[in-house]
Amino acid sequence: MAKRFNQNEDFKDSNKESGIMARDTTDDTKIYGKEALIDYLAAGCKPPNRWRIGTEHEKFPFYTDGNCPVPYAGNKGIRALLENMQAVLGWEAVVDEGNTIGLVEPTEQGAISLEPGGQFELSGAPLSTVHQTCGEVHAHLAQLHQVADPLGISFLGIGANPLWTLDETPVMPKSRYRIMANYMPKVGRHGLDMMYRTSTIQVNLDFSSETDMRRKMQVAMKLQPLATALFASSPFTEGKPNGFLSWRSEIWRDTDNKRAGILPFVFSPYFGFDDYVEWAFDIPMYFVLREGQYHDTTDITFRQFMNGALKNRLPDGEPTIGDWTNHLSTLFPEVRLKQFLEMRGSDGGPWSRICALPAYWVGLLYDEDSLSEAEALVQDWTLAEIQEIRDHVAILALKAPFRNTTLLEFARETLKIAHKGLKKRHQLNNAGNDETIFLSSLEEIVINGKTEAERMLSQYDGAWSSSVEPVFCEYSYCSSRENQQGG
Repeated sequence: MAKRFNQNEDFKDSNKESGIMARDTTDDTKIYGKEALIDYLAAGCKPPNRWRIGTEHEKFPFYTDGNCPVPYAGNKGIRALLENMQAVLGWEAVVDEGNTIGLVEPTEQGAISLEPGGQFELSGAPLSTVHQTCGEVHAHLAQLHQVADPLGISFLGIGANPLWTLDETPVMPKSRYRIMANYMPKVGRHGLDMMYRTSTIQVNLDFSSETDMRRKMQVAMKLQPLATALFASSPFTEGKPNGFLSWRSEIWRDTDNKRAGILPFVFSPYFGFDDYVEWAFDIPMYFVLREGQYHDTTDITFRQFMNGALKNRLPDGEPTIGDWTNHLSTLFPEVRLKQFLEMRGSDGGPWSRICALPAYWVGLLYDEDSLSEAEALVQDWTLAEIQEIRDHVAILALKAPFRNTTLLEFARETLKIAHKGLKKRHQLNNAGNDETIFLSSLEEIVINGKTEAERMLSQYDGAWSSSVEPVFCEYSYCSSRENQQGG
């Protein structure tokens, strides 16, 4: 039987912190049984004094002259942007078939990468406080501003591109994305929209044991639709209101349901690492990487791979830890388990939201009393109720009905809990402020009862005169409004 891990066991050391891999891995360690894959996840366990916060955010590059998309090629394209960022940062280039597709900090603690449609992503370093995370965001955006301004490029911070059609959206030259783009239309209606036209903010958090992982995973999975509602900011598509407050969230409802959404088995009182491995085993793979070449393996599951399905098909067709790590990165549930937990339910958004998301989840999950209070809040929420909320939030956000009231009332409760959790952490900046300052933009939302998406729609019907073009000004990370919201 697979070994179970609990609070009393020794912590396993891991060189992976609360961030994501900068690039697909090529760890050639052979896998000889399921136990090695369970142990891989369990190796993420670390004591609370080593818990870190890894924040990721994506944004849409656009030319300020005409709000046009930025292609990869050209002396003012995304490749030039990456190369100029490399000159400023001194980071290592990530190259795929001769194309620079990302940058990695020398110790691999942070990275810049490209999403399929050119969304520019910072995968932040594993940091100790939300203050540090917000400082990292400020530094990154300042560096980006320095490099992008001479190219006439700015960056848009909302959950989905409001203007460009799929055909107008640039395509990045990444091998794994070619495989995904071919596969997505076979398994859902909106996979290409997800790849090319959406943007997110994520935070990655640690756990101390299998029990701690279970508690955090269950609370976070139940509350992820609520976070989707709080961060809703994608109400426009191709220049018009699309009928949703979080179109990005709606897209995920029909992208690839085998590997996305709410995972019912997570709510078992016995849920553990081996259950996640069993689920991941039966999800089709995207690719296997051998000697720098991506091989399309979308026709087999990882279980079939383990059983020898690629032995006669690839130069080295036996599974490795690198293959497993890459496979885990192609699974898209609302909360993803690696050697840390990824909160995946939120739209991209304004500058202040990049700091608000880690503050929200750290406040809920990193303090024992707050975690217990959040558990009590959601303890009797049923799978059917959670799925129903998930189905409603794309359209209604905080106005989604739930238990004789709306989701807004529960959002207020979770923010109170998060506020207490951050207050107890007592992490102060140089001005003597604790991390609760980063919840202010979310607290404003629940006070007013209006999400960022609803604010945009009000502007569209009023001052913007039925045009989405002002979005590119007001929600640019270089705008004066965003500078004021930096926190």
